[in-house]
Amino acid sequence: MTDLQGLANIAEILGALMLIGGAIFGILQIREFRAQRRQAVAVELTRSFHNLDLVRAMNLILKLPDGISAEELRSKGPEYEEAAIMISATYEAIALLVFRKMATFSMVRELTGGVAVVMWQKLEQWIAWMRQDLANPSWAEWFQWLAAQLARESTDKDAHRAYERFADWRPLD
Repeated sequence: MTDLQGLANIAEILGALMLIGGAIFGILQIREFRAQRRQAVAVELTRSFHNLDLVRAMNLILKLPDGISAEELRSKGPEYEEAAIMISATYEAIALLVFRKMATFSMVRELTGGVAVVMWQKLEQWIAWMRQDLANPSWAEWFQWLAAQLARESTDKDAHRAYERFADWRPLD
């Protein structure tokens, strides 16, 4: 009877260890999945900035003065408003990815921080007009949020650019 009790105790301990091991394995798998998801998002974000249509849109908008009015933007031609919509939609999606923690803020700041803030400065008045025209106060709300976050956090990055901060960087392999 004692041997049977000892075997039962060992089986109980092994069962508990297996349960703990399974839980640890599950946690590690979830972490790995999240890391892979972030890497996939990073790759897609990088690809989005190699989209020729977006590059053209940014090129058009960069030539405009900060705070351009809707009338001025429209007077430039339909391609300018299409560019503004494309930029707004792109940054809207990026901002939501950051907010939902699918993309890290630091990665987005490194990838597009200054450009996003400049695009917001150019388009802020046009977006305000669009919100009124569409009777939709949430038009480009995430773009605005992202630009505000990036502007608030940009002082350190602007003070120490990548080529200065990482001047001593060497590959590990």
